[in-house]
Amino acid sequence: MTVDVKEVQEKLSVNNYKMTSQRKLILKIIMNNEGKHLSAEEIYAKVKEANPGIGLATVYRTLELFSELGVIHQLNFDDNCRRYELDHGEDHHHHLICVKCGEITEFNDYILEEFEEDIEKEHNFIVSDHRIKFYGYCGNCQ
Repeated sequence: MTVDVKEVQEKLSVNNYKMTSQRKLILKIIMNNEGKHLSAEEIYAKVKEANPGIGLATVYRTLELFSELGVIHQLNFDDNCRRYELDHGEDHHHHLICVKCGEITEFNDYILEEFEEDIEKEHNFIVSDHRIKFYGYCGNCQ
């Protein structure tokens, strides 16, 4: 499932927000850097290249709004820095994080999904969300 500008514009509208040029630019930067898990500061640096008039506070407010509306996820990879990725709904994935260079790789593993189903059955529990992060060394840093 992909996220597009029209879909986000509709989410904004339903919640009484407008798709401003600043919000559209920030969204496009996140979309164009899919899989890179950018921080607010990295997003801001890219925004400044395209529109030097946008402030860091605008980027933070927009990221918070997009997060509240389910457009993006805020991620914490234990580096004291929030990172962001698009929310693709049912396209659940996990992360491999290199402790040396910080590279983040996404992966899907259906064995983990089966494990979640087993936990739900065994403990009479409904899992609404989970985040799995593996830390180690990427191929370049081994």
